Amino acid sequence: MILKFLRLLKILRVAVQYGLDEIAFSGLRVPRTAKLIDTAFFWRDISAPRGLRLRLALEELGPIFVKFGQVLSTRRDLIPLDIVEELALLQDRVPPFDSDLAIAQIQRSLGDHPDRLFASFERIPVASASIAQVHFAVLKDGKEVAVKVLRPGMKKLIDEDVALMHIAADWIGRLWADSKRLKPKEVVGEFDKYLHDELDLMREAANASQLRRNFADGKLLLVPEMYWDYCSSSVIVMERMHGIPVSQIDRLREAGVDLKKLSSDGVEIFFTQVFRDGFFHADMHPGNILVSIDPATFGRYIALDFGIVGTLNDFDKDYLSQNFLAFFRRDYKRVAEAHIESGWAPKETRVDELESAVRACCEPIFDRPLKDISFGQILLRLFQTSRRFNVEVQPQLVLLQKTLLNIEGLGRQLDPDLDLWKTAKPYLENWMAEQVGWQGMLERLKAEAPRYTHVLPQLPRLMHRALSVAGEPDNTNNELLRVLIAEQQRTNRLISFVVYFAGAFAVGALGLQAIMRWRGLL
Repeated sequence: MILKFLRLLKILRVAVQYGLDEIAFSGLRVPRTAKLIDTAFFWRDISAPRGLRLRLALEELGPIFVKFGQVLSTRRDLIPLDIVEELALLQDRVPPFDSDLAIAQIQRSLGDHPDRLFASFERIPVASASIAQVHFAVLKDGKEVAVKVLRPGMKKLIDEDVALMHIAADWIGRLWADSKRLKPKEVVGEFDKYLHDELDLMREAANASQLRRNFADGKLLLVPEMYWDYCSSSVIVMERMHGIPVSQIDRLREAGVDLKKLSSDGVEIFFTQVFRDGFFHADMHPGNILVSIDPATFGRYIALDFGIVGTLNDFDKDYLSQNFLAFFRRDYKRVAEAHIESGWAPKETRVDELESAVRACCEPIFDRPLKDISFGQILLRLFQTSRRFNVEVQPQLVLLQKTLLNIEGLGRQLDPDLDLWKTAKPYLENWMAEQVGWQGMLERLKAEAPRYTHVLPQLPRLMHRALSVAGEPDNTNNELLRVLIAEQQRTNRLISFVVYFAGAFAVGALGLQAIMRWRGLL
């Protein structure tokens, strides 16, 4: 209890020192309170920009608050742009913990000392972050690996700091006039779940395994293999990857890497993850990306750190693809209609008004190179427009927005002339053709075929049973009959479609053959 009280005092001291009250209380329902507090602390200097003061305060409060700032930096739908851009600069500047603690953690998790588990183990870590640190090692079969070890005592520290954040969020919700839109309780709850997910390293290992499987047959992205015999919730062992950090442009040029191709490959990787797989690496900042210079995989991206991934269902992918293609075609009416059809905008929203607002936001981005466009500014204006029309930004798309901004930054580094939209448009059009064209229909028929082969032989018996008890006042049988009739109608529609399609195809083929013969006679 004493430690919690001391921690609370430190948080209050840092808040006062950096003038966080001035940031928070500017939206109070009772503005006089803010003036009184500012008068009481007349001695402090809070002339620096508010975003800078907030970032410095979070860095002083430690790794959990740094993580919280990083999460806030993704919420451009909630946080003012000047604060978001400053929070995006937050880095996990955390000193490594003692190697003896790492060795003890490995021994507890894997059941033996690293010196017996591995042919060699480097005691000095190569990387350290707020949640874990990484040591290099070599397996007994000679394979080079990276050993990621969870920082000891993290769960207790997270629980204590997040509990204080929940209390603060509750007070902000009561006092802040703009709290209904900013949703402080929901933001802290999202952060709480995110942190506790990161505490289970098996989740990260599973994410990496899924991403590796998704790109196993491609030539764009490399993902380290996980060695499951050496993995637990607090220790994971993965293939060691060799490459040049993507941010080191001069080294990439010296190695002969084609930067323009690399930039377009990054866009293709992003859209492949989103629209083909619905599963994407959501922490694609330059620190987590290498470029291979091995002759066998030269020029491919290497992904690292899979603690944060995003998932999209079929509805999300369909909605996003429609919106992206409508943007590419400057069909802002379709964008507005898609928002209303999806239920994200109220049904009473006027299409023409939303269309006009979206056009004003997005028209400036087209026919210009990426170096002249700030997608952060565009997103901010879109979010402001969304709020004006009471559009709720969907939680599952927040990570996608963050990842898109990371892609923007990466593209600017590699190829300032890259046009993100023109690069992505052909890929999206092909994907849409596969989904809504003949190929997409055939794929869906293939997917449904096992179900029909199971149901069709049973239909006569089930129909007979249902009809034999149709006169009985039994709600269960009535419901069964309705289900069977609906299934029969669905089957009839499918059979009719196949018959009509086959007939039309045959007639068309015969007609084409007749025309060709007729032309031959002429």
